[in-house]
Amino acid sequence: MITRQRSTLSVPGHLEKMHKKAFESAVDVIMLDMEDSVPPESKKAAREQVIATLKDAPERGISVRVNSVDTPWCFRDAIEVALAAGEKIDSIVLPKVDSAGDLHFLSRLLDGIEAEKGTEHSIAIDASIESALGVENIAEIASAPRVRSLIFGIADYSASIGARLASISGHGENEQEIYPGHRWHFVMSKMVQTAKAHNLLAIDAPYGNFKDLPGLENAAKMSCALGFDGKWAIHPSQIDTINLVFSPTSEEIERANRILNAAKSSPLRGAVAVDGRMIDRATVRLAQKLVDSVQR
Repeated sequence: MITRQRSTLSVPGHLEKMHKKAFESAVDVIMLDMEDSVPPESKKAAREQVIATLKDAPERGISVRVNSVDTPWCFRDAIEVALAAGEKIDSIVLPKVDSAGDLHFLSRLLDGIEAEKGTEHSIAIDASIESALGVENIAEIASAPRVRSLIFGIADYSASIGARLASISGHGENEQEIYPGHRWHFVMSKMVQTAKAHNLLAIDAPYGNFKDLPGLENAAKMSCALGFDGKWAIHPSQIDTINLVFSPTSEEIERANRILNAAKSSPLRGAVAVDGRMIDRATVRLAQKLVDSVQR
């Protein structure tokens, strides 16, 4: 059961040797991938390997990324994985979601599978927003059945709007060299705002250069500051950095507790002073949310 999702490690579904390393890592969620990291000729093998891995998997945060609904693989990915090992996964990641209809399709498939199995375990859906059309329809997407999180697919989104390729990976590198600001600020903020309005998680895209940990740290801090709950990793070496950035520091926890203690000791229900600064009920709610996140 997923209690927090600071880090999500994407692991190619057809490469069994990578699965074991993923399960030994400190990542919050392992995402077994059957989409972009798997070549067309290996799609069936990836599906079979993912099922085999899931059957022996320990209880922990696990997601599976199926192929998009416009491919010949999506329906078999969903049906075969959910039938064989659906109780082992928390969510299915649906890529390239352009409309709520994509999610209704997958949700209805899961309805039938869970009814046939007679299980009380309900598989959530993580919707990956990767196009201009997806952003246009994001509120309807967030309102669709089973949706648990919105994920930013930066590379495909860049292609969909005709943006420049700033790096080899196309995943968040060298942005400062081509735009005097945060090039993806609008779409990322829009995703966070929509996710939070619908009580969903917001998960940021991976950082492509897995050898550039300072660059990863900077990108993670940016998305954390915007309100994202976590970030994808494409290599185990990125996990510790992501977990650290999306975890409150001891200083932040101490500050939040001081705010909460001051609010509790105040005879008034309005603003109170802490360290010479006035705080109000909104500040108290922020502090409480931070403390709650640590206790999950």
